[in-house]
Amino acid sequence: MDRKHCLVTGANRGLGLELASQLLARQRHVVATCRHPGKATALNRLSAEHPGRLHVLPLDVADARSRDALLHELPLVTDEEPLHLLVNNAGVLRGGERFGQVAATDLDTSFHTHAAGPFLLTQSLAPQLADGAVVANISSEIGSIALRQEFRTPSYAIGKAAQNMATSLLSQALSSRGIKVVALHPGWVRTDMGGDNAALSVAESVSGLLRVIDHLTPADSGRFLDWQGDPLPW
Repeated sequence: MDRKHCLVTGANRGLGLELASQLLARQRHVVATCRHPGKATALNRLSAEHPGRLHVLPLDVADARSRDALLHELPLVTDEEPLHLLVNNAGVLRGGERFGQVAATDLDTSFHTHAAGPFLLTQSLAPQLADGAVVANISSEIGSIALRQEFRTPSYAIGKAAQNMATSLLSQALSSRGIKVVALHPGWVRTDMGGDNAALSVAESVSGLLRVIDHLTPADSGRFLDWQGDPLPW
């Protein structure tokens, strides 16, 4: 049996939940994290449908104690086998921000959720990553400095831009082990963040993201790609 283990953060809904579902369909073993597992009804239902292959653990990626607790629990559910895929998907979006009224707390939350938290989590998990593993940071074209043409969602944009830098740095730090680290834009997706008018279904986006991950080469590490594998400007 293929015992490849994957870890997906922010897996209680949207892209994270669909990533967990599609990875399970590929017979992967999945560790799915979210801040409040007790409230993650859909994720717990999925866990019940895949006993022994989906483990739900608590994680607030922005909180150091929560990250430390995950590091302690993870070997217990993976039988100390390495991770072949880490998807840093957890995110927050503060809508309706206007220049002159952007709150420091929103900027701080975005930075720690999108950039510092995933960077520190990946750093801590590095010894548990298999050589040749993939770290996929779910980014956004909103974090592209080159593509910005309007003042919109500054907290989210700044957090994602910082996450992109973390992707580049991690790719260099882990290159000697053949670990590929990429920033992936999932497209405009019909999620709580993307809204009902978005172009892509969650299933379409995730299928595309997994195809991109499947075809990554060492030369792709450190790149910023969309859900179809096309490069995006930093």
